[in-house]
Amino acid sequence: MRRAVVRVLVLVVVTAAFALPARAAGFGGGMFGGPPPLNDVEEAGPWQEEAATLPSLPKDENLLEFYVSAGTSNHFYIDGPSIAPGKDGVVRYTLVIRTSGGATNVTYEGIRCETRELKLYATGTSAGTWSRARKDEWRPIENKPVNRHHAALSRDLFCPAGAQIYSNEEGREALRLGKHPRAI
Repeated sequence: MRRAVVRVLVLVVVTAAFALPARAAGFGGGMFGGPPPLNDVEEAGPWQEEAATLPSLPKDENLLEFYVSAGTSNHFYIDGPSIAPGKDGVVRYTLVIRTSGGATNVTYEGIRCETRELKLYATGTSAGTWSRARKDEWRPIENKPVNRHHAALSRDLFCPAGAQIYSNEEGREALRLGKHPRAI
C-alpha cells in the first residue's frame, strides 16, 4: 500500500515538473489544446470588446436546432454560418425562436464566456432587415426552468466549462451533438 502511494506521488511530481515549464513558456492552451485561456490575454490590459458586424439574416436551410428544456413548447435554432467566436472572448450568433403559435423571433446576440453575460446587438424585422438594439449593455445569463435558451447556449454549447469555443465548426459540431464534449 505504501509503495502505491509513493508511486502516485512520484507520478504527480514528475507530471507537474514537465507541465509547469511548458505552461510558463506559453505552450498548449490548457487541457484540450487550442488558444491560451482568456485570462492570459487579459493580463495585457483591461478587456476590450470587438465591434460586432451584423451577419446576413438567417436562411431556413442553415438553422441548427438545439434543446432547451421540457418546460417550453418553443423551438430554438442557431444560424450555423453566423457563429463567430471573437478574440475578445465573445461568441456571437443569430438566434431564431419559433413559438408554438407560429411567431418567429430573430436576434443577433453575443455571449461573453468568462463572465457568463449576454448582449443583444440587433433584432430581425418583418421587412427582412436588422434593427440595432437600443440598450447596448451586458446582462447576466440566468438559468431559469422556462426559456433557459441562453443558459443552454452558454453552459452546454458555446462556453463549455467557462471557456469559449475556438471556431465556427466547433460550435456547429456542439449543436449537432446536442452538447459540447467539454460541457460539465
